[in-house]
Amino acid sequence: MTSLSHRVDRIIAVGAVPETVFRFFTDAARWATWWGAGSTIDARPGGRLLIRYPDGTEATGEVLEILAPERFAFSFGFVSGTPIPAGGSRVTIRLEPHQTGTRLHLLHEFDDEAVRDEFVQGWRYQLSLFSNVVSDEVNAGAAGLADAWFEAWREPDPAVRAQALGRIAVPDLRFRDRFSSTEGLGELLPHISAAQRFMPGIRMERRGDVRHCQGTALVDWAALTGDGQERGVGTSVFVFAPDGRIDSVVGFWKR
Repeated sequence: MTSLSHRVDRIIAVGAVPETVFRFFTDAARWATWWGAGSTIDARPGGRLLIRYPDGTEATGEVLEILAPERFAFSFGFVSGTPIPAGGSRVTIRLEPHQTGTRLHLLHEFDDEAVRDEFVQGWRYQLSLFSNVVSDEVNAGAAGLADAWFEAWREPDPAVRAQALGRIAVPDLRFRDRFSSTEGLGELLPHISAAQRFMPGIRMERRGDVRHCQGTALVDWAALTGDGQERGVGTSVFVFAPDGRIDSVVGFWKR
């Protein structure tokens, strides 16, 4: 490989722990989710990789370094030889734990400035797609978590309710809506008891599919009486922690 004096540097935050993020470099099926169908990788030093873009363009390379879950490097070039010949550039990805999950640092090194410039927006897009597919896997159970959240609000037994919320939410969960401003499960649990006392028989149910993007989900709901009559409808914004549990909820009442 010739001298690589031009570089693309990009840093993003990914809503998953490093061990989860790293799987998308080493597992062939996950590798294909962020590059394109037909992309493959042999995740060992010297192993070959193939990137098949959605338009059919192919790039290839070799795994140069792999240190789970911290560092991954590979050579990169196009099968056609243009604009980068096979083995003509180097990509290094470093992962660090971060409060939002993982801090990903990408470095792509080139020997030509004009070619480098062509990849600036490409990596901005590709890493956005990457963050989405990782979050989609981590939060695949978002609908079930939302349902369990609403179910906990109508659970009459405080001990059972505490166990249910402890399974699906972080201990310092923040909750906000028209009637609520709580910090942590310790405040939320008695708040739910009060809601059951002053709004007896009211239950919340999800309406429609969950809309999820990179660890944030929009969930439509209805507040129903015991006989199924609507008392109100709204939308809640769920933010998920890197381990997939609920980190915060903000509820918006429409009526």
